[in-house]
Amino acid sequence: MTTTRRILITGATGGVGLALVDALAGEYDIVQHGRTPRTPEQEKVLRKADLGDYAQVLGLMDGVDTVVHLAGAASPESEWDDVLQANIVGTRNVLEAAREAGVRRVVYASSNHAMGMYDRDEEWPVYATDLQRGDSLYGVSKIFGEALGRYYHDAFGLDFIALRIGWMSEDPLESDVDLLHAMWLSPADAVRAVRSAIEAEVTFGLYYAISDNPNRRWDITDTMLDLGYRPQDSWTEASGTAETVVEGGQDAPDEWPAGS
Repeated sequence: MTTTRRILITGATGGVGLALVDALAGEYDIVQHGRTPRTPEQEKVLRKADLGDYAQVLGLMDGVDTVVHLAGAASPESEWDDVLQANIVGTRNVLEAAREAGVRRVVYASSNHAMGMYDRDEEWPVYATDLQRGDSLYGVSKIFGEALGRYYHDAFGLDFIALRIGWMSEDPLESDVDLLHAMWLSPADAVRAVRSAIEAEVTFGLYYAISDNPNRRWDITDTMLDLGYRPQDSWTEASGTAETVVEGGQDAPDEWPAGS
């Protein structure tokens, strides 16, 4: 007889969170955390906790095997006060509470913006092992989360898998920016990436999570080898659009990362 793993999803009311709740509810015992319920089910079950309040965060961890930490300021245009509380203090509280409660693993929603200066400067390809280069205070806050996760792994043995999530959208033609098409992550591939991160044998790593886009500039070989991730979607197939091939990749927008 096996016990179903309990998975805490912080930020379960966001786009990625909702996709995970819908897809993973039959596989895991899902604990949903967020601020404002987005579905009738969430009206009944959503756990509301201020991630800046350590005691409230610790209260979410009872019986949890894995935390999928999505909550936080999510825009590269976020101001310092936003990322300080939501992404820095909040992430520290999640990791410390996970350690204290004996949680096995944290899957951390990092971002392509932790490496975004490579994109601004069009220095492609980019590998997960390259030096972090945040393109915004938001990107810097994600670098902080990655570094803090490394510390909690090394010091306390907490499993920590960071997924540098690309641009997730139901419709890749929502934007006409080639750079966003190249880093598009379908909701279904987002689920595949997170499921792989929950189940993989590897106990630490920083990995890109994007779909199988023909014009991508970010290496996902280690994501596939270490986590077993197999993207099934691409922006061209999803949109029925042919890729325009530009050697070296189309230029990044001059104002990157604004609007991304």
